[in-house]
Amino acid sequence: MLQIRQNALEVRFEAQRRAFEKEPFPALETRKDRLRRLLALTEEHQDEICAAIDCDFSARSAHETRLTELFVVRAGIRHALAHVGGWMRERRIPTSMPFWPGRNRLLPQPLGVVGVVSPWNYPFQLAVAPVIAALAAGNRVLVKPSELTPAFSALLQRLAGEHFAPDEVDVITGDADVGKAFVSLPFDHLLFTGSTAVGRQVALTAAANLTPVTLELGGKSPAILDPSCDLDTAIPRLAYGKLLNAGQTCIAPDYLMVPLGQGAAVAAKLAAAMSDLYPRLGDNPDYTAIISERHHRRLRDMVDEARDGGAEIVEVNPAGERLGVDDRKMAPVLIRNPGPDLKVMREEIFGPVLPIVEYATIDDAIDHVNRGERPLALYWFGRDGGRRQRILRETVAGGVTINDCMLHLVQEAQPFGGVGASGMGAYHGEWGFRTFSKEKPVFLQAGMSGGGLLRPPYGRTFEWVFRLLKRVT
Repeated sequence: MLQIRQNALEVRFEAQRRAFEKEPFPALETRKDRLRRLLALTEEHQDEICAAIDCDFSARSAHETRLTELFVVRAGIRHALAHVGGWMRERRIPTSMPFWPGRNRLLPQPLGVVGVVSPWNYPFQLAVAPVIAALAAGNRVLVKPSELTPAFSALLQRLAGEHFAPDEVDVITGDADVGKAFVSLPFDHLLFTGSTAVGRQVALTAAANLTPVTLELGGKSPAILDPSCDLDTAIPRLAYGKLLNAGQTCIAPDYLMVPLGQGAAVAAKLAAAMSDLYPRLGDNPDYTAIISERHHRRLRDMVDEARDGGAEIVEVNPAGERLGVDDRKMAPVLIRNPGPDLKVMREEIFGPVLPIVEYATIDDAIDHVNRGERPLALYWFGRDGGRRQRILRETVAGGVTINDCMLHLVQEAQPFGGVGASGMGAYHGEWGFRTFSKEKPVFLQAGMSGGGLLRPPYGRTFEWVFRLLKRVT
């Protein structure tokens, strides 16, 4: 059965490969047409998309889907439509004087067939945003969405078939075995979004084909409250950033660092801010459920371990509701003074659980961040410019938002990507176009050239020209 699946995948891959060979450098209008069709897919089916994601989560806020997925994708497509003509244009590059009157050019060339493996937490955005960049760059695209969102994955497969030929954009659905077979295909570039552990396996598999990979992973993204920050401004922003999609966001604040002695006060303010956002949980359509019973149990086990380890647990359940695994809603939990060996401090949380760690000095905060693996995001709240610069210069993270959460992700004029264990490579906007292009250097030799003076037979002329070159380079 697995061999049959592999063969079917190879057939679909080869169809895209042959189509690309017939059109290796799509014209600007062709690329725009494909982007417009992707925009039509996004705008004409938003109710179906929201309903399918809601079904997979058992309760997913339609407002969050519209804002964090449909709006973000729509903005990305429109940005690409406005700029792709400039991105794909051959560019002049300076030429060193010894090679005048020859000249340099840089030609962005499509790679071929791009593979996209997307996760379950933002199933539309994280599947389609890479497709924007791949199509703008002139490629064909195969997409493998997550098996944990079967309703959405089936919908995306159908919508792709309605708006694109299979040799333009094709969607492959299936379980983890299908995913393994998918990443073993000899793509010209592969983009994977998911966990660090699976990302390592994807990179190893792709290496067998020398397939370049972009890995968008995760990790423990810190939020740091500086002594100079305005808590009344910072806390509501933190609460929203943490609880968006019930914390199931790769760039959500994973733990919070606060100045020594402020842990209790910050926890109280956070609990109040979270209660303002979600006064009820169980029947509140604005509050998203956990994706599966397995993920729900994992989060509860983390909290239980922290409680047993002596940490202070603050559950934010304003209406005192009884929530359980069956409905997959989980009340936000704040964990004060967690031990460093707890899972909640070692593993990415990916849920509505926020540890609060106190630090004595800015040096301690920086050391704490740097002792761990490099995070996908970092957040700093404060008004002290000197300490802000120290945080920016002395820590390494995939991206940073100052005095808010997650907003660096939605800047189409900025790259988005991880570093170290949180990923490699970047996309969004022009950076996505470059990721899925080969920037081919071209040197155009002039009709009149002094290169012949450096050819055999070597002698006095060669030595004279060579000494001249050494002086001017």
